[in-house]
Amino acid sequence: MSRLHQSLSRRERQIIDILYRRGRATAAEVMQDLPGGPSDSTVRTQLRILEGKGHVTHTEDGPRFVYAAVVPRHSARRSALRHLVDTFFDGSTEKVVTALLGADGARLSDVELDRIAALIDKARKDGST
Repeated sequence: MSRLHQSLSRRERQIIDILYRRGRATAAEVMQDLPGGPSDSTVRTQLRILEGKGHVTHTEDGPRFVYAAVVPRHSARRSALRHLVDTFFDGSTEKVVTALLGADGARLSDVELDRIAALIDKARKDGST
């Protein structure tokens, strides 16, 4: 989990995740995607709180506010992945790959395995320069 996600409540994380998935969303769109059927005023309040914390920004589209996450998705993804690797795999990329490849249901096609092999080859070449 990224540092951003560590400072948020479960519902706030869900809202940020919706904004990452959608890119941008109105309060009504966020409400539509949230589990548990929260009220419109609850969602709007949570979006204002997230904006106050600096996690969300909005633009005006006529009478509607359109919200977006402040931290780019790729940055949040990188931070969340680093946290996951550090927390559950002792910081070891090898342990992560081993877990993924050895997991039940990790049925990788030959094409996927070839792409992974190409990434490993590229990492070797980049590391030896």
